[in-house]
Amino acid sequence: MTVITHAEVFVTSPGRNFVTLKITTSDGVTGLGDATLNGRELSVVAYLQEHIVPLLIGRDPQAIEDTWQYLYRGAYWRRGPVTMAAISAVDVALWDIKGKVTGQPVYQLLGGASRTGALAYGHASGSDLPSLFTSIQNHLDQGFKAIRVQTGVPGLGQVYGVATNQKPGERYDYEPAKRTSVPTEEEWDSRAYLRHIPTIFAAVRAEFGYDIPLLHDGHHRLTPNEAAILGKSLEPYDLFWLEDCTPGENQESLRRVRAQTTTPLAIGEVFNTVHDYQTLITEQLIDYVRSAVTHTGGISALRKIMDFAAIYQIKSGFHGPTDISPVGQAAALHLDLAIHNFGIQEYMKHSGDTLEVFQTSYTFENGLLHPGNNPGLGVEYNEELAATFAYTPAYLPVNRLQRDGTMHDW
Repeated sequence: MTVITHAEVFVTSPGRNFVTLKITTSDGVTGLGDATLNGRELSVVAYLQEHIVPLLIGRDPQAIEDTWQYLYRGAYWRRGPVTMAAISAVDVALWDIKGKVTGQPVYQLLGGASRTGALAYGHASGSDLPSLFTSIQNHLDQGFKAIRVQTGVPGLGQVYGVATNQKPGERYDYEPAKRTSVPTEEEWDSRAYLRHIPTIFAAVRAEFGYDIPLLHDGHHRLTPNEAAILGKSLEPYDLFWLEDCTPGENQESLRRVRAQTTTPLAIGEVFNTVHDYQTLITEQLIDYVRSAVTHTGGISALRKIMDFAAIYQIKSGFHGPTDISPVGQAAALHLDLAIHNFGIQEYMKHSGDTLEVFQTSYTFENGLLHPGNNPGLGVEYNEELAATFAYTPAYLPVNRLQRDGTMHDW
């Protein structure tokens, strides 16, 4: 009988920190899983090394569902980002192994392809309209067919989602986690934001037309009433979605937003289990599930969430920024290709150094991502090169209200 003989945890930082689990079987087959939790990476490393790896040795690598339930139910302490990122890494690594053993890409094991590729959206931003227009045009020139739009707000300094202004032809590069001993602080003013954002979308539509699907991220910063105001004000500009318009922990708060606007809503990148979505899905308070494979228990768990969502005509929009490693991105793409209720996939291209450490088979062409047809996930990890990029602590910023310094949602 084939069993798991080794499980190793690697930390590397080719521009940003990544945590990778590598599982090896007695037949010498290996599988990779992403366990990256931006700003809290070492907590997942410790959870894996001290509590998960010892439990994997000797287990059947083909028993993916049983292993998932063993790690989730057997620990008693359930849910939470650290636990679910660790379980996800194991789950994805076992799917990678199963694909390699069968000689099939993972999406074939999930039922085969439901589409030719996954529609991807890129991130465009600018501190002002001219720089934003340059960023949008760069993304169109790169082949993107859908674009997220973020912009600076007059009177505020650094604002979430706004990278250094791009030059024509330049790659979008945004890293909010700063390599500092404590988090940097940013300022916020919701009223200024609510006044400014509709004017930005009016200008973008006037410049680029209505054919391009446009998205926007509120990043949990608004009250339910403010979110409803924003959604209503953006209706003339036909958004693909408004993301994280208000903190999602209070699921019932989305009732207020939903009742006031027809702008499609997406939420869930900080969610970890189906229970975070239960009210949102059953009451159809959202249109898109924003979870990451990496943070929601892996391929096995996120597929179940999407099956649940499908009953209520809710689609996927999986989290895919560059703090999800190429292993996590590949896992999402296999799920994107297989599920029926796919919506869109977030895509930020990783740095050159990252793509040398993580050698991928997925492709981006004509606005669509495809995971490739290599057995398993289609990602190889260069351990020797990875070791040359040492871990460096990095923290996401914190946010304070401009008027009086009160701590606010970042």
